[in-house]
Amino acid sequence: MTIERAVVQTGKDRDGDITALCYPGQPWSPRRKADAISDIETRLCTYYVPMKDGTKTIIRVVNGPTGKYLRTDWDSTSRNNLDDLPDCAG
Repeated sequence: MTIERAVVQTGKDRDGDITALCYPGQPWSPRRKADAISDIETRLCTYYVPMKDGTKTIIRVVNGPTGKYLRTDWDSTSRNNLDDLPDCAG
């Protein structure tokens, strides 16, 4: 059974690249990018951005020119884009 984890914050490096997925108060948070990628690829966990209307925007792994990274699909809103989520607390 795949575990679902909501993400409401992200860690970012100086270049704005996602380094962690976060949900304050959850025992798994923060989850480093490499670990989240492994979770998704092995189907251990799915990560998503919860929307106010109750829908979920799935976070997926993409193979880019410099390696694997995490992203949501582009749509008409920026509220679920990982770059636009608040920084992880602490």
